[in-house]
Amino acid sequence: MKYKSSTDKELLEYLKAAEHGAFTEIYNRYWKRLLAIAYNFSKDKAIAQDVVQEIFTRLWVKHAELEIESLNCYLATAVRFSVLKLIYRQKRRLEIEAQNCKDELSTLSEDQIEARFTQEYINKIVEYLPENCRMVFKYSRNSGLSISEISMELGISKKTVEGHLTKGLKTIRLSLRDGFHFFF
Repeated sequence: MKYKSSTDKELLEYLKAAEHGAFTEIYNRYWKRLLAIAYNFSKDKAIAQDVVQEIFTRLWVKHAELEIESLNCYLATAVRFSVLKLIYRQKRRLEIEAQNCKDELSTLSEDQIEARFTQEYINKIVEYLPENCRMVFKYSRNSGLSISEISMELGISKKTVEGHLTKGLKTIRLSLRDGFHFFF
């Protein structure tokens, strides 16, 4: 009963304390609105339902980590990004199909197509790295050069190469963790 009369801020505090009642109240308060937003963007009821389910699942799984100012805005934005991510992935899949001959694509498994998508996503992240960091990463991962070889090639110290490589890998790791949830 305390949850029904609670404000969104109070519900978020209860949610952080892993109170199931707070989560249920948030779900009951917002699921219709989020379903309408998802349907408005996707024009597909099944996709809209899946997106909303995913958002609530993620909300519960990450309840202790989330820093949310406005629950309404957070949920609405999460739905929009999830739908846009889904649309982008479908569009990208069609582009990949168009780029490859149909015979080759028909032999690719879902995992192989997903791997291509992930690699393209990583390549986009790498392009936004600072120039030196990007060069070190490309020499290391694309050209297969060792830290010593990169150091000699670029005329910088091994520690600097290691620093750039660590920074690049950290950026990619964070982008993959966060970006795949909400995309760019």
